[in-house]
This record gives sequence, structure tokens and C-alpha cells, in this order.
Amino acid sequence: MKRVNHKVIAIALAGASLTLTGCGEDAGTAVSAGVSPQKMSDALFAVMEADRAVYTKKVINRLVKDEKVIKASEHWEDNKALPLPAQMFRMGSERVAEKTSDFSYSLISAWPINKQNAPKTEAEKEGVKYIEENPGKNFYKEEMLGGITYFTAIYPDVAVAPACVSCHNDHKDTPKTDFKIGDTMGGVVIRIPL
Repeated sequence: MKRVNHKVIAIALAGASLTLTGCGEDAGTAVSAGVSPQKMSDALFAVMEADRAVYTKKVINRLVKDEKVIKASEHWEDNKALPLPAQMFRMGSERVAEKTSDFSYSLISAWPINKQNAPKTEAEKEGVKYIEENPGKNFYKEEMLGGITYFTAIYPDVAVAPACVSCHNDHKDTPKTDFKIGDTMGGVVIRIPL
């Protein structure tokens, strides 16, 4: 069995192309194939969802709910607490926006605690309704914003731990107080300019 020492996978978001190169028998050759905006956004979401679930389950739920060694707070800097999962997600989104314009992402909800997270565009309104009515399904659409056509994908943001449910159900500004684990609490919006 021949071993490949290493493989480099480069995904160029701007051109939505995939280039694979490797060492070994085929060293020096490159294969190029187009990657659809849907495949790209699905891959981005897979990473975002995994990071969000791990932070929520392994950090927030464990340290705040189970072991009770630290609090999580909207005012985490002032309170010397952990940022809430939604805040971590937003901070990551803001950092990505500083580095690239190849894609953007955000959280929305029909029941936002922070009113800035309400659906704004027609695609967001249609998408959040769709994912609420079709559990486990994603929503895809093209939309024009500011003279630019975007591929817009909306994915269900699901309650993965008790910390999600209790935080949202008990928050003083919550418009919904009966979330359960596994419920779609909102959506993750990913936009890729076409």
C-alpha cells in the first residue's frame, strides 16, 4: 500500500473552485473542479455547526450548568464570565468579515432575544419560516442586495444542550419560553456573492 505523505486542499472561496494537490505518485499534478455555492455553504455550515455545538456542550453546558464553576453572560467582559454561544458566533462572524468579503454569516430567529437578530430580507423571512416548518431541512435562494446577487442559505439552529433551552426560555427579553432540546430556535444565514 502506497502512503501519501500529505495532501493540501485549498478552497478558493472567491472563485468557488476546488484545487487538490498531493505528494506521491501524482505529485505535481492538480485537479480543478467547480464547487457550487450550495456545496460551499453546506461545508461552511458543517464547520460552524460543529464549533457551535462543541462550545455549547463542552464549555457552556459543562462549566455553567453541570459543574457550576463559572457563569455565562451577555455582559461577559464586565462580569468576568464566558460569552454566550450566540456571542461567540457573532464575534467569529465579525472576524471573518474583517478578513474576507467572499462570504458572510449570521444568526436570525423568529423569536430573537436581541431584536437585531430578527429576519430582515424577504429571503430571511421566507427561510426562517421554512426551516421552522420543515425540521432538519435547509433553505436556499438567490437574492439581490445592494445591487449584488447572493446565494443565500439558511440552516436550522437547533437547541443542542440544556443551556440553550434554559437561557432562551428564562431570558427577560425572550418572546418564547417553551423551547425544548432539539427544537429549531432560529437559523444560520450564509451568503455568498455570485
